[in-house]
This record gives sequence, C-alpha cells and structure tokens, in this order.
Amino acid sequence: MNKYFFIFFTLTISSFFFACDPEELNNNSTLKFSENQITFDTVFTTLGSTTKFVTIHNTSNAPLKTKIRLASGNQSYYSINVDGVAGVSFDNVEIPAKDSIFIFVKVTINPGNQNTPFLVKDSIEFITGNTKQDIDLIAYGQDANFIVADSGPANLRYKIVAGANETTVWTNEKPYVVFGWAVVDSLGTLQIQPGTKIYFHANSGLWVYRYGHLQAVGNKDNPILFRSDRLDEWYDTDFTQWNRIWIMEGTKDNIIDYAIVTNSFVGIQMEAFSEYTGNKTIISNTIIKNNQNSSVIARWADFDMTNCVVTNSGGCSLQLEVGEWNIKNSTFANYSTLGRDSTYPVVYVSNKSTFDNSTFNSSANFENCIMYGNFSRELVEYKYANVELSTSYKNCIIKTYQVLPSFVSCLRNTDPQFVDKSKLDFRLKSTSPAINAGISNGVLFDILGNPRTGNPDIGAYEYSN
Repeated sequence: MNKYFFIFFTLTISSFFFACDPEELNNNSTLKFSENQITFDTVFTTLGSTTKFVTIHNTSNAPLKTKIRLASGNQSYYSINVDGVAGVSFDNVEIPAKDSIFIFVKVTINPGNQNTPFLVKDSIEFITGNTKQDIDLIAYGQDANFIVADSGPANLRYKIVAGANETTVWTNEKPYVVFGWAVVDSLGTLQIQPGTKIYFHANSGLWVYRYGHLQAVGNKDNPILFRSDRLDEWYDTDFTQWNRIWIMEGTKDNIIDYAIVTNSFVGIQMEAFSEYTGNKTIISNTIIKNNQNSSVIARWADFDMTNCVVTNSGGCSLQLEVGEWNIKNSTFANYSTLGRDSTYPVVYVSNKSTFDNSTFNSSANFENCIMYGNFSRELVEYKYANVELSTSYKNCIIKTYQVLPSFVSCLRNTDPQFVDKSKLDFRLKSTSPAINAGISNGVLFDILGNPRTGNPDIGAYEYSN
C-alpha cells in the first residue's frame, strides 16, 4: 500500500511541476507589447538623455521564458532596464502567466558629435522559443529642425511647411531633417538661405505644390545642400537615398541658385499638375549628381539653366518633355553604368510627354554646353509629327553620330578632356578643346565664380591655372 501511494505521489508532484514549467520551447508563444515603437521626440541641444518605458505582457495561461536584448548590443545609443536590472542582453527572463514586466529604455545623445546620425535607430529583440519579436527604438540624434510628416495617406505622408499666403524662411543656423514630404502649399513661399543643409530620410522629398513658390538662393561659398540623411561616407555616392525635389506650375518663377542636389531617386522634377502656366524654374550654379533615375526632368514645364553640372545618373542627365528650355554654359556628363543603357542618353529632348503621351509645341536652346558620356549617342531628339519641336545647339561639345541641322559651331565626338571624370571632377584640362570655344552670351562668371573673358570656355567651368 505504501509503495503504491509513493508512486502515485511521485507522479502527481512530477506532473504538477511539469505543467508549471515556462513555455520556453513553445513555437507559438508570443508576447504582447504596450507599444511596438518607442519614439524619443526630444531634440537635444547639449549632451543629454531621456527615458521611456514599455510593458511586456504574457497573455497565455502559463509562464513564459524569453531572451531580451538590444539589437546593437554594446554599440547602441540605448540602454535598457528589465524589471530593475540594467544591461543590454538578458537570458531566460520569466514572465508569469497573465502577467507583465516593465522595460525602461534610456537614450543618451551627444548632438555635438557630427558622427551621430540624425535618426538614431535600434530595436529591442525578444526570442521566445522559436518566435522572434521586436520593438523599434527611434530618437533624434543631432540638434536640428525636424520636419515630420503629419498628414496624408500612408504612401504619401507630408507636412505643410509654407501654407497659403505664408512665407517660411529656412536659415543656416541648424540643419533641416525631413521625414516624408515637406510641402510648399498653393500660394505659399519657402525661402532657403545660403549655406542651409537639408537632409531627407528615405522616400522623403521637397514638394512645391501648384502655385507654390521656392526661392533657394545660396552663394559660391555657401551653397544650399539637398541630400540623404545617411551621413556615412559610403552613402556619398549611393543612389536613391531620398525621393526628389518636385516643382509644379507656379504663379512666379521658382529659383534654385548655388545648390548641390545628390543621392536621390530623381534630382529635380518640374511638371505641370493641371495647367501650363508659362512660369519657369530657373536653376543656376548648381550640381546635381548621383541620382538613380533621371537627374533633371522637365515635363510640361519651362526652365532656364546656367552654369550647372549634371552627372552620374541612372537615367538621363536631362530629360525634356514639352516646354520651352534655355540652357547655357552647363556640363552634362554621364559615365555611370549603374542601371543606365543606351536608351537613356545624357540629354533627351521631345515635344511629347512620356507620362500621358500628350504633345505641344516645344523649343530647346543650348549654348556652350557639354553633352558627353560613354555611349555613342548622348543626345536624342524625339519629335512628334503633328506639333513643332524647335532646337538650337550653339558652340556645344556633343557625343553623337548624328549631324543635326540645328548644330551651329558644335564639336562632335571630341573628348572634352575633364580633369578626372571618375571622381566627378569636370573641370577642364589645359589641353581641352572646350577652352575658348564658346560664344559670348552674357554669362560673365562660371560655377566657381571665375570670370568668363574673351571667348568663354564650353561647359560649366572656365579653365584656370
């Protein structure tokens, strides 16, 4: 009798302990979080830190064991405290059935450290059995003006930075970091001062809505910078880090002078939304480079361009579709092999829109421009028969096997002899055929401020010893 009682007692106790073991090997074990993302929206001006907390719930009927860790480990800007214990990694953290624990998250930011990214990201990882979950951590890493989208659908989030009849000025005191689309609304004006730096997060951009007005005016020593918010040196030449500058039809001319636009999907796109107003965008003394698609697109839009360098594009350097365009003393050079083939010439000119196949009388006038790359035909004209396309190329260097009647004093298939095209240095060597080969047209200085005296050089740069 005692022997049977002992066996029964042993089995009962064993099954009790077995039933209470944490379900650490249950593949379906999941945790519930009070938040799936923790955002620290404090903008630090000096070294500082802030703390938030999240609650981790075990909603099952049995206790669970989970592993908790910071994804970046000891390299993280964050630290965590799990139920009173500080660290970066915790094994076998037990959460009783129908119970919860607290995790306190602290971020420490030194905004004076230029190596600190604008957006400091990490995550808390949870491994429960074979189930992996995480909570994203996001904080602002530098002292900057953060433009964060607060309107619109999920695929087109935006924030209005200049409303109707409002003038907004972006100064060079602190950089601007844009998440989503920064929108200049109808009848609004955005003025950007010399030396202002604007950094765009992935898929973000600057959108000048119809009848909005942009005045981005830098100077030779203090250009305006439009680029990705990824600050690592590797990203300096990477493509598609943000979307584009998108300018629609306006009631005034839009101006971009002395700027650098780099690392986007499209550099600058000018396009009428609902009507062709005849107002133009004026781009001068600007470098547009390292763009995944075409660097400059003008579709149903007029623009003037002077002293610009457009290079390293996955598509065309300059894509013109319906409008009136006047381009002087600019260098369009594309030796990129990333995604570009012969269907994307350096310069494309047409009186037909590839967006909706609409057509209209169009004209393009080029003076003292270089259009060169690694394909045999870097200038393509596409003329739709029922409307006019008027073109003129005066004193240009063009890579093409065609001879167009609109060529006047142009050099074909003549190497411009750039200083170092592999480093995107498109200044002229002393032996360049572009030197003194231009025509006087009222452009008195080059992109660097060097005077153009006598017969000017072709391209954006005047040769200088």
